[in-house]
Amino acid sequence: MKGIKFIGFVLILLGFQTISRAQFITVDETLTPTQLVQNILINNPCANISNVSVTTWDFGNGKSFGKFTSGGSVFPFADGVVLTTGRAKAAIGPNSSIISDGPSNWSGDPDLEEALNIGQSSINATVLEFDFLPLSDKISFDYIFSSEQYLTSPSQNQCNYTDGFVFLLKKANTTDTYSNLAVVPGTNIPVRVNTVRGTGTLCPPANPQYFDAFNGTNHPTNYNGQTKVLTAQSTVVPGTLYHIKLVVADQGNNLYDSAIFLGGGSFKVEKNLGSDRLLSTNNPLCFGGTLDLFANEPGTNTYKWFRNGVAIPGATNPLYTVSQAGIYSVEINLGSSGCISTGKINIEYAAQLTPSPATIVQCDPDMDGITIFNLKNAETKIKATDTSIQTIKYYTDANADDLISNPTAFNSTETTVYAKAFNTYNCFVIVPVTLKISNETPAPPAPLSFCDTDGGKDGIRQFNLTNEVSPSVLNGLPAGLDVSYFSNVNDALSATNPLPNAFTNTDPSQEIIWAKITNGPDCYGIIPVTLIINYLEVPNFDDEQKIVCEGLNSIVLSVPLGFQSYLWNDSNASTSNSITVTTAGNYTVTVTDANGCSDTKTFIVKASGVATITGVNIVDFNGGENTVTIEFTGPGIYEFSLDGFSYQSDPTFYNVPSGTYTVYVQDTQFCGKRTQEIFVLDYPKYFTPNGDGFNDIWKIDYLQKQNRRAQVHVFDRYGKLVFSGTGDTAGWDGTLNSYPLPASDYWFTIILENKRVIKGHFSLKR
Repeated sequence: MKGIKFIGFVLILLGFQTISRAQFITVDETLTPTQLVQNILINNPCANISNVSVTTWDFGNGKSFGKFTSGGSVFPFADGVVLTTGRAKAAIGPNSSIISDGPSNWSGDPDLEEALNIGQSSINATVLEFDFLPLSDKISFDYIFSSEQYLTSPSQNQCNYTDGFVFLLKKANTTDTYSNLAVVPGTNIPVRVNTVRGTGTLCPPANPQYFDAFNGTNHPTNYNGQTKVLTAQSTVVPGTLYHIKLVVADQGNNLYDSAIFLGGGSFKVEKNLGSDRLLSTNNPLCFGGTLDLFANEPGTNTYKWFRNGVAIPGATNPLYTVSQAGIYSVEINLGSSGCISTGKINIEYAAQLTPSPATIVQCDPDMDGITIFNLKNAETKIKATDTSIQTIKYYTDANADDLISNPTAFNSTETTVYAKAFNTYNCFVIVPVTLKISNETPAPPAPLSFCDTDGGKDGIRQFNLTNEVSPSVLNGLPAGLDVSYFSNVNDALSATNPLPNAFTNTDPSQEIIWAKITNGPDCYGIIPVTLIINYLEVPNFDDEQKIVCEGLNSIVLSVPLGFQSYLWNDSNASTSNSITVTTAGNYTVTVTDANGCSDTKTFIVKASGVATITGVNIVDFNGGENTVTIEFTGPGIYEFSLDGFSYQSDPTFYNVPSGTYTVYVQDTQFCGKRTQEIFVLDYPKYFTPNGDGFNDIWKIDYLQKQNRRAQVHVFDRYGKLVFSGTGDTAGWDGTLNSYPLPASDYWFTIILENKRVIKGHFSLKR
């Protein structure tokens, strides 16, 4: 049973391999270079081939060029010529290995290096070149560029690896410079790995629309990627011998081979009928236009023209004139050579232009029959029936010969000019534009007076022209008119530089602007509008500060008489020139003159009043360095004194001697003062009880005034109590039990009624 399954597996595997081989190209290296060019690449009698040669490397058992066939695969070309930088047969799929066949001593090609501007860095060059004599004026061939350097997972430094290919053309036997036809379509960029590459790798894409794919394993060729089918083409001079040189080479080193696949029979000699005329390329024929197609070639030839693949009856001349859209082609039987040259061109037409005639009605402010027309005002009407119109030019004549150079300021009488309307393809139609002068004569409004209300008293203000000016301008005119404003009459005529709706005058106090009244696109009238800007600036009307004594008085706030009206912001909204207030606050009065302009003054009324003394903080018994701090409340700003004459702003007094004082707290705005008597206590530092009647008793002055029950104790230096008394006691006379004590230092303790204890010492001197 196992043997039967194994045989079946082998048969299935062999069948799979047969199918797989059919998916890959084949390569034949047996054909000569002349056979490859004459029978495979060209395969038609329209070019005489000569001087065919190949430059390659002798692998011994293989070549770097040959014929390929699709081999039943999906490869785009059925057959053709392949040129590689390694072994031609290595190009056969699958894509299962990296091809790096050429040796390092296989040289490059200087013409390729010059065309690609790569210095002397090419290597492993395969060159196929030949001369040919074209029988028509255009050649082309199809090709695919394939390379192992199209890596799906490259490193960053591999992004600039790029082999090269060139299709070089020049007139034979000349020193002319080669032209490279293997370029990215529509550019002069040579086709290489880094100029045609798709997305999907860390390398940047380049012209990805021309890249085919990064290949997996099961691909017809053994290359990692390739371009789409591209076409190289050039115009040539029939009957002139040309030299073609096809080169593919590695760059930098001999690794990662590349190949060029040239489509079999794709080398064509054609007739150049010119570029396609297409909407997509912005060069179609204009509606109603014609195009002469010239297919004339030297010699005795026959011609046959086709439209959309159908022969055109009677069209057998070298010249055919196109008058309708279609794909036009020609077959040219070039005499006895058997060469049939073909040419093709695609013709599209732009849609018919349908602009509308227009009329411009302009005003004539000075009534002289000549005015300035802005011809661009006709464009909306001209384009109304055809949105494809892009640009319009104006002429004085119907043949559009005399261009009007300044259409926004065309000075003219009533007349007709002509608009040349172009679409995006430069097709045009000419339509008349009738110029008429309005016969309406609206009257200017009386000067319009306004007040300068923007905060600056300078005669400059911002206007809302729509709300503040237009009602006067349009008053009495027919409904439906519009108005716009300009700084001068010429701008109004040409409708250029309109003033903004939020307009600020530049001439202080008075300015004239111009109102252009329009009826749709037509001018109805242009009139001057005088703007007068008044303002009221009362002399000495600055804000003022006042003081009111709370509970004691009222004050009168007043401004001069002579204004049209007054308005205060008090609770009564008073309208006189003065008010009486008793409380603090900001009182504003607005005065208005006969022009309706106003000025404003603010009285800043601040409250003040007599203070309340809430206490006096006395720090005494400091040997003359006593302090007195007055504690108070009140709405005003106050100053302070201990004698009623000298005042200070600080409520604290320093270095106050002992004594009795009256403290004064006085309002700086003269709303009153408060007083309070205080006593500052201190002890004598010595006394002299010698009976001379001076300083014979040691006592605390004023102690009896505030601390009658205070306890006073005196001790000698040994701590023996020598005197005790109270605040009412007369003091110590320096004796103990009526005996005089010796001169010495003595210590004391005073216990005040608030339990404060003061200790110190003094001297008894004899």
